[in-house]
This record gives sequence, structure tokens and C-alpha cells, in this order.
Amino acid sequence: MLELRDVTKIVGAETHIADVSLTLAAGTLNVLLGPTLSGKTSLMRLMAGLDRPTSGHVFFDGQDVTGVAVQKRNVAMVYQQFINYPSLNVFENIASPLRVKGQDSATIEREVARAAELLRLTPYLKRMPLELSGGQQQRLALARAIVKNAGLVLLDEPLANLDYKLREELRAELPRIFADTGAVFVYATTEPQEALLLGGNTATLSKGRVTQFGPTVSVYKHPHDLVTATTFADPPLNVLKVIKQGDKLVAPGGIYMALPPHADAIPDGECTIGFHPHHLSHERRRSADGDAPAGDETGDIASFPGKVSVTEITGSESYVHVDVADQRWVSLSHGIENYDSGELLDVSVAMRRIMVFDADGRAVHAPVALAA
Repeated sequence: MLELRDVTKIVGAETHIADVSLTLAAGTLNVLLGPTLSGKTSLMRLMAGLDRPTSGHVFFDGQDVTGVAVQKRNVAMVYQQFINYPSLNVFENIASPLRVKGQDSATIEREVARAAELLRLTPYLKRMPLELSGGQQQRLALARAIVKNAGLVLLDEPLANLDYKLREELRAELPRIFADTGAVFVYATTEPQEALLLGGNTATLSKGRVTQFGPTVSVYKHPHDLVTATTFADPPLNVLKVIKQGDKLVAPGGIYMALPPHADAIPDGECTIGFHPHHLSHERRRSADGDAPAGDETGDIASFPGKVSVTEITGSESYVHVDVADQRWVSLSHGIENYDSGELLDVSVAMRRIMVFDADGRAVHAPVALAA
């Protein structure tokens, strides 16, 4: 088990990590999710012992390892830019950590065979790294990390430099690999979709702080605050500042919405609503005179007038960027949909899909049964 207690890292005048407390159980996959410069790599360096915290403590299996050098810890790391020894074949690359430890030949043969089988590298043991594909080379780097039998394995965006097909292949394999070991795995990524695909637990990071930690699907469905909700959204979360007036929410343009039941306790005044792009529906403006939708005060649907900015078509999905009340929203739908720039749309979202955040950005209540 890895435990961080009130860990802070200050470099010069900059706070890289602020008051982070986390407990990561053995045999679990834990994702660090956040944008570039949110603190993911800094936090992993503290976990590994490459850096010492300015304050706070790091424990591993109940022992305080704060300040213990990485060389004296049972840690393995795999980076975005995978590193293999080009002059050694696959077998010797995997065996290298065991040879450094002075393991006997029988142990080396057994452990290399186990790791190679786990990473599906057995047919390639006699090949040189440059004879492998990019995905195979990254699996080789993972095999060398796993063969160390490290209690803590840190993976810093290990798939970022691979092409789409290879990333998908390894993403599918990683949970299986993690399940077959008893180590604490920590995986850093900037991609919310990758966190969801990997599962396990997720810690969302923003400006060096962990904003939420828990089972990945739970963090995605029930963010505690607006920062977490926007961190865990790709395409970006659609947001809109509204005013609560009694049992109504008033959006810019004078559109009234019924107050969602879960927002009853919020005081009158400014708040923010948010929802994911795949929950936003759109259709061409139906009214001949171009009038905006009047909204739905029954509490079922919130409707807004919108104007198309641009449409992105991937082949299987369409991303329609719509300007709504001085905000740029994205509506995601399956299939090919093409709209002209400037075309008028009616966009709508079911009220049960809407997250409500108070003036301080705290979630009032997570939507019930929010679909992924």
C-alpha cells in the first residue's frame, strides 16, 4: 500500500504539489488524470523517491520512506518515451534488472518467461528492439518494469507517442496485466477517455491539487465540484452560468428552466449548470420566423437557441460546435451530420442530465443514474 499524507512540493516560488493525501491499495490500478502542468509527473516523482516533499510524508506498506532514494525503493517506472537497450535482444532487455540484482540463471529464465508471456512477447525473445513494432517496444519496456516484481509501478503517459491502433491494443491489455500482479500501479494521463477505458480508481488533478479520488466511474458520474467535472470531460463539459430565482433557473436571453429537484437547497443567486456533449441534442430550427425555443418549465427538458460555429465529422461521430448565450457548446452524436456555419439550431438537454454547481463551484448534487 502506498500512502501520501499532506504532501506538498514547493520549488522556488512555485507550488508544484499542494496538500495531497492519497491511499493506494496493493493490486490496484490508479489513474492520475489532469491537463499538462496539473502536477501528475511531479506527484509520481514524489511517489518514486526521485524528489523529496517540502512537507508531508510518503509511506509504503506502513513504512515511512520519505527521503529514501529511489535506488533503495522497490519501484519501476515506464515513461512516455519508452527506453530499451538497443544492443540487447528482447530476452536480455527483460532480464537486465534481474542480472543487476544478481539473480541465478534459473530464476532469470523463469521470470523472463513469465513476463514475456504476460506481455505476449514470447515469440520475439531473440529479436532486437529495433526489429519490433512501436507497440511491441512499449510492451518490452513494461515487461522490464514488471519483471522487477516492484511493489510500485509508475506509468507516465506510456501510450502517448503510439499511433491510435497501438494505443487501443495496449489499453485493452493493461487492465489484464495489472490484474495479474500485486503491485500498486499508478498511470498518468491527460485523456479522460483513457481513464474510463482503464477503470480502477482515478485522482483528478488541477494546479497541483487532487480535487477528487475514487472509483473511476464514480468520479466521472458524480464530480464533487466544477473543476473535477471539467477535468473529467472530453470533449469539454458544456457549462452555463444561470441565476436561481425561487423554483426557476434563468439563463441568459430570458430562458426559464424548472429547478432540478436536487438543487432545492441552493440559495437564490448565480450558479452554474454543466452537462456532457453526448447529452446535448440538436436539430435545425423548426419555427419559420426563427424565434428561439421558449424553454420547458415542466422540469423535463431545457431548450436553448444556438448557432452553428463548425462541424467536425470523424466518420462514426459528429461534433457540432454551437454558440449558445455567449458560450461555445459541443453536441456529440453518432453518424454523419453536416451543418453550415451560422445555421440556426435548437439544442436541448434533459434536466436529469444537468449537474448544478453553486457560486463556489461545489456540486449541489450529482444527477441520479447519470449514463456514461
